[in-house]
Amino acid sequence: MSRSISSRNSVHSQQDVPVEPEESVVVKETPLPWNQIAPLVAMRLAEPINLTLILPFLYKMIEDFDVADSPKDISHYSSILYMSFSISQTLTIMHWGRLSDRIGRRPVLIAGLIGILAVSVLFGFTKSFAMAVVVRAATGVFAGNGAVMKSAMAEIADDTNRSRMMALLPLTWNVGSMVGSGIGGVFSNPVTQLPGLFGNSKLFAYFPYLLPCLIGSTVAAFGLVVGLFNFKETLVLKPTQPTHEEAASEQPTGGSTEGTPLLAQSAATSVAPVKQSSMRSLLTPLVVRVMVTNAIMCFAYNLCDQLYPIFAATDPRDGGLGLDPRSIGLSLGIEGIVVVYLQLVVYPRLERKYGVLYCYRRGLSFAIPYLVCMPFLSIIAAHLQAGTSALSMAYEYIGMWVILMSLMTMRITSNVMAYTSINMMITNMAPSRADLGFMNGTQQLAMSVMRIFAPAISGILWSWSIKHTLPFPFNSHFVWMLSAALVSIVLWQSYLIPDSVNKFAADQPKPIASAEESDD
Repeated sequence: MSRSISSRNSVHSQQDVPVEPEESVVVKETPLPWNQIAPLVAMRLAEPINLTLILPFLYKMIEDFDVADSPKDISHYSSILYMSFSISQTLTIMHWGRLSDRIGRRPVLIAGLIGILAVSVLFGFTKSFAMAVVVRAATGVFAGNGAVMKSAMAEIADDTNRSRMMALLPLTWNVGSMVGSGIGGVFSNPVTQLPGLFGNSKLFAYFPYLLPCLIGSTVAAFGLVVGLFNFKETLVLKPTQPTHEEAASEQPTGGSTEGTPLLAQSAATSVAPVKQSSMRSLLTPLVVRVMVTNAIMCFAYNLCDQLYPIFAATDPRDGGLGLDPRSIGLSLGIEGIVVVYLQLVVYPRLERKYGVLYCYRRGLSFAIPYLVCMPFLSIIAAHLQAGTSALSMAYEYIGMWVILMSLMTMRITSNVMAYTSINMMITNMAPSRADLGFMNGTQQLAMSVMRIFAPAISGILWSWSIKHTLPFPFNSHFVWMLSAALVSIVLWQSYLIPDSVNKFAADQPKPIASAEESDD
């Protein structure tokens, strides 16, 4: 009887609880801590700009090295350059992540920026393919800041603003990639491209690719200065153990306001536990499944992302577009306009409404039509090269660029949705904040391994496909179709991932939940 009365009372009490205020508290977003975010963004920009500025002139640079037997073999050597970076990054990325868990995020980020600054300048002075490979490998050693920054960003975020804050890192990467591609396309070989400014420069005549590298190193220097003077450590290494009375007295009496610093709110939760979880306990079946899905996605995307500059520069008769470095840089850089809107407006709204898993699937679905349609543009480029009449050439040229920009927009939409979502899923699965460095480092390691094999396989398959006369899809379409097939597999596998990846596990009250269950 008493059990019946208590259950009836609980029902009435549940009915009396107003739902609206609870929902309003959940929906309200904590103000972003820009005093920490701005330095992170400044530091993050250095890496994508310096890594991608070589893409527009890579084909021409390898051609100048005079190592390829024919233009159809240039993709082989570009693959070696890509691989040298990915191999060295793979061998060091986990160490950067674990080191940041021990000594803090800030010193690791500063060290990486110093390295990027130095090797970027060195790459501009390369005059041989062997030297370019060595410098590119050195770049990979210092390209571990991405995983560390994900951990730092997660530590200064909470459940209300995590999607918006985590979206800033891929946004910065994408904008930096667009800016880097533009820098490489516009400022490479300045004596020829910008004769009014550099026509008499003997330095840039002898080192035609030095100027864009100097501009990239300036960005790294700016990020280094901002990080040194403005970025504060987000990982507390020696936490104190407060008493129950002290913990209760530190609880806020009201909700967060616009004037409440986010770091102060999450000071207790951003403290790193003394003991980290073991590798075996972290690599659960769900984590392994998501990591494998991420790796295959990264492999598929990199097959064509690394191929695009070579494809764009290849003669249309061989299945390419025949674009010059400036046009390649423009095609890569113009996406930056779309990225900002996608990353700051579209993605956070979709993620908060539907979750990261939904956004991940939508991103994958955008990639498939882009990959299938891109190689067909070489047909229009071949017509332009044939040159029938001025009027038809003008229409075909405009049509080719409209289609190209539409496809590149689909590409960047897919990258933003998929990569941002997978980053958040990996972060969400970390059982504690002290394990964020390991989780993000493991993800970066898996991606780095795929970036070793993807360029090599892409270069070999591209060179093979344009050297023979086999029918579709084994002609110049082969690499693109292979990528589309792999993305389709990943999309199918994503439906096996549970919705639990939508929540940040480190902040979930597991002990309280288990206690309630035991009471029931």
